[in-house]
Amino acid sequence: MTDLRIATIQTALHWEDIGANLGMIDRLTDSITDVDLVVLPEMFSTGFSMVPVRLAEAMDGRAVGWMRQAAARKNCVITGSLMLYEDDGQDRKYYNRLIWMRPDGSLESYDKKHLFSLSDEPKIYTAGAERLIVTLQGWRICPMICYDLRFPVWSRNAINDQREAAYDLLIYSACWPDRRALAWKTLLQARAIENQTYVIGVNRVGEDGAGMLYQGDTSVIDPLGNIIYRREKDADVFTTSLSYSELVKVRRQFQFLRDADPFQLL
Repeated sequence: MTDLRIATIQTALHWEDIGANLGMIDRLTDSITDVDLVVLPEMFSTGFSMVPVRLAEAMDGRAVGWMRQAAARKNCVITGSLMLYEDDGQDRKYYNRLIWMRPDGSLESYDKKHLFSLSDEPKIYTAGAERLIVTLQGWRICPMICYDLRFPVWSRNAINDQREAAYDLLIYSACWPDRRALAWKTLLQARAIENQTYVIGVNRVGEDGAGMLYQGDTSVIDPLGNIIYRREKDADVFTTSLSYSELVKVRRQFQFLRDADPFQLL
């Protein structure tokens, strides 16, 4: 199995300005070369806004279109969440949806399961009901969104009937405020340790139009909980390789997943 080359983009976002954000992130990706995956923050085209009636786009909108073009240009997967809508007859539903865009233009998506109850998100957006696990270069990857981080059962790396872990890399695309920075940093490491997996958490920086501050602390963590990378406050584009052989070594030496209690979500 090959190592996985990843890039994270930690940046401030232009409040509710899709064009400005896409242009900015397009420029930030210029320096990225020879990677398999680029991870962006939550709602990277708008910021964490609660006005999808004005800003949400369809799946054929310009933000998803930008992801398709950028993935093809960089020859890698690009992922991050967007404010999107779908029409069901006369009913329009809004989603905080992560897009997993491949360089060939095909995509998969994950709708945020845990909507943030301290904001109006549960009143405005529709929650997802299924996890997404994708493959890339032989790696199994589980991408999630922000508040999902607080719920360990949802990210549980269950062993299947073949005695294999469900995934090898867990990703959180986030707009996580600085007032809860300790929880962000602690839970990212906890998710890595308890699931014996690499964890990537990508957060934004700066202040949004609602007056919320973001500290960044974008992190890459190994399966033992060691911090490979963490950047506070400053915008940064970071590139590194994740070692599959090291992951296998950890899981063989410490077979904690096989000792886990068996249960399933209803």
